[in-house]
Amino acid sequence: MSLVSNTFLIFAGASVVVYYLAPARFRWIVLLAFSYIYYLTSGVRLVGFLLFSTIVTFAAGRIIGYLYEKGRQPKQVRWILILALLLNFAMLCMTKYADTLLDGVNALFNMNLRGMDLALPLGISFYTFQSSGYLLDVYLKRVHAEKRPLHYALFVSFFPQLMQGPIGRYSRLANQLFEPHTLKRENIIRGAQRMLWGFFKKMVISDWAMVFVDAIFEAPEQYRGLAFFGALLYLIQLYTDFSGAMDIVIGLAQMFGITLDENFQRPLFATSVADFWHRWHITLGTWMKDYLFFPVTLSRWMSKISSWSRKRFGKQTGRMVPIAIADMIVFLAVGVWHGAEAKFVFFGFYNGLIIAVSELLGVQYRKWKGALHITGREPWYHGFMIARTLLITISRMFFNRADTIGQAFQMIRYSLTSFRPGLLLTIPAGRDGLSFTPYALVILVCGCMVLFTVEVLQERGVKIRESLAKLPLPATAAVYFALLLAIGLFGSTAATKGFIYAQF
Repeated sequence: MSLVSNTFLIFAGASVVVYYLAPARFRWIVLLAFSYIYYLTSGVRLVGFLLFSTIVTFAAGRIIGYLYEKGRQPKQVRWILILALLLNFAMLCMTKYADTLLDGVNALFNMNLRGMDLALPLGISFYTFQSSGYLLDVYLKRVHAEKRPLHYALFVSFFPQLMQGPIGRYSRLANQLFEPHTLKRENIIRGAQRMLWGFFKKMVISDWAMVFVDAIFEAPEQYRGLAFFGALLYLIQLYTDFSGAMDIVIGLAQMFGITLDENFQRPLFATSVADFWHRWHITLGTWMKDYLFFPVTLSRWMSKISSWSRKRFGKQTGRMVPIAIADMIVFLAVGVWHGAEAKFVFFGFYNGLIIAVSELLGVQYRKWKGALHITGREPWYHGFMIARTLLITISRMFFNRADTIGQAFQMIRYSLTSFRPGLLLTIPAGRDGLSFTPYALVILVCGCMVLFTVEVLQERGVKIRESLAKLPLPATAAVYFALLLAIGLFGSTAATKGFIYAQF
């Protein structure tokens, strides 16, 4: 059930109505029922994967909690944690990577082994990471193990965030799910406003950008003069698709009185690649930081590397070596999270390498800035840093979207040697084909201008919805009606596709 379908809107509206009509003590049961109904629409067999992840992590959490009550130490219960995590991530690897790896084996050894052809369950990466995060928090004694299986099942399956996040933390989300929230006019209005903004980003910007991105990357030779635009438009498509989905699910959750974690914070205004990842897919980044980066940097073997590197490179540079290595490991994991193909592994390696080198050269950067009398607060320097980061980010999009690493490098070469923006007018758009292409480009540009204006204001600390709420009611209503009208009139007329990260 796509988030941009009429069926979803009816389903979401019905869930909110039933939730508030139900007796207060049963409202969490309403959420659980609608969550599983929602997932059943993707296929009855796929629910088995969700149940498997829920049962394994719930049972392991209960066992770990019981052992802690008996006075056992973390070292004594570690194998329970390891076994549960292996089972949970084995399920993810089996569905997401097995066939790709098998294709590689067949190609390498000239074999013809058959894959399992499993349909990738919707949102499997998200609920696997969320349930694993809960289990790690129980092991680390950050939260107490949940003793009620249906309560835990709701935490894992809460339907607004089930398909593509954000990746919730038990400590922040669980109590909200079980509270009998009362109907508040403000929650309904603000939730609807947030959802409307998400639909605008998805249907007016992302879906139109997709038309041109697909054409350019499917025929890179034909559109070699548009290679740079292909990567730029894919960045716009990916951002408005994913952040638009987050707006929709966060807005819907707010209608229930539930606050989900923010997943984006204007990443296109980042001043470094590290800053970009602090603003992009924030809940995945914090998951990786808490459960992978810190354990790696604090490990015994990393302590030995730290001691060696300080002796070899000096105190300042040496202390950055373990951080750089941990960054590489984290971003290789992020690359594999995106997919098992070589291009995704390289994508992770490329990101990790840039951040690791920046960490290692941090001392030199400060010396260069001092020599040039740059404080870092100059407006021109801030703009330069944003532009530089944006160019690096665009270059990374080639590896994310191209079919192979070879095609990605080929398109990077095209972007440096051929520049023919006029070719955009030769790409058919919408049902009317080439005759509508100029209008599609105008819609896309105008949509991006609206997005840019909103994010500039937000970057400067302006709270858009609060500012609109202070206007006279007719003016506020007119703004949101214009947004709704734009979606209806200018939303992409091409074949509607689902959200990119729904299959992660």
